[in-house]
Amino acid sequence: MSREFAIVEETALYRGFFSLTRFRLRHTLYRGGWSDIIERELFHRGRCVAVIPYDPITDHVVLIEQFRIGAIKDNRTPWLLEIVAGAIEEGETPEEVAHREADEEAGCVIRELIPIYEFFTTPGGCSEQLSLFCGIVDASDLGGHYGLVEEQEDILVRVVEFSEAINLLEHGEIDSAIPIIALQWLALNRDRLQRLHRGYS
Repeated sequence: MSREFAIVEETALYRGFFSLTRFRLRHTLYRGGWSDIIERELFHRGRCVAVIPYDPITDHVVLIEQFRIGAIKDNRTPWLLEIVAGAIEEGETPEEVAHREADEEAGCVIRELIPIYEFFTTPGGCSEQLSLFCGIVDASDLGGHYGLVEEQEDILVRVVEFSEAINLLEHGEIDSAIPIIALQWLALNRDRLQRLHRGYS
């Protein structure tokens, strides 16, 4: 089966820190033939990185809490529990961004960086593609307030036991997709990481 699409018209609606484009397009159908012309808006976010800092020796996870405009209409709170994340700037690799953002947002020094997944976060209307990592850290002296003043970041670092992180997840206290995915991966791989970093076979 052929999978093809054809852009009929592309219109820039907004260009700023982010950008928004309207597309008019057609694409082939599973049943054969082509669709009618459809219209979609695309929010351009680019490539991003997220990293879940984990200490396999003490079994602690480093979470961050900050205000998020996307949750401003939520009935509970727009202050969300998340993991370290940031955009890839021109000339940077995902690995470099993971190290930089871990330092800027949580004061973490990553000892080992483990790739998890690469995925689109919200492909129904946003181009953001994310590289997700687990960062092995020493969490014994972490915590406090971080973030870049020039980017108006105000970040609270919370170091919690793995079991507490899972409890927060199960009770809906972590309701952002990226940390949910990261914690579920960690739940599946935690024993292996602990064996590797405690010198067990």
